[in-house]
Amino acid sequence: MTKLAHDIWVVVADGEKALFLRNEGDAEYPNLQVMRELNEENPPTREQGTDQAGRFHDGPSPHRSATEETDWHRIAKERFADEIAGRLYKHAHRGDFEKLVIVAPPLVLGEMRQRLHKEVADRVEAEISKTLTGHPVDQIEKILLAA
Repeated sequence: MTKLAHDIWVVVADGEKALFLRNEGDAEYPNLQVMRELNEENPPTREQGTDQAGRFHDGPSPHRSATEETDWHRIAKERFADEIAGRLYKHAHRGDFEKLVIVAPPLVLGEMRQRLHKEVADRVEAEISKTLTGHPVDQIEKILLAA
């Protein structure tokens, strides 16, 4: 069970949306309030780029090798995770929060974990690997209490 103490921050994110929530209730009766919402347009790779996979020569051989096509959608998710980590650092540095819960799908959670400054990472109480950005806040509260 995730303990949502009074004033704990909860960041619910995916590759396109992030909710910054603060518990105005207590651990037994949480009352998450939205402080900020970030949205970023991140269409599928097929809509972002039409480049064919690159090719290069393998030395003096007449053969050419293909390189993997760029995954623009994943790159945008990584950049968004970096932006969230940056915002959390600014808030932590100002002393806006003492404890933090991060909820994100595995890819975004992994990217955020890599990019979190030590000052933020030290305040993380829990990481939950789920996609909850499409849920209403009251459902997020229930899911977090059960996690």
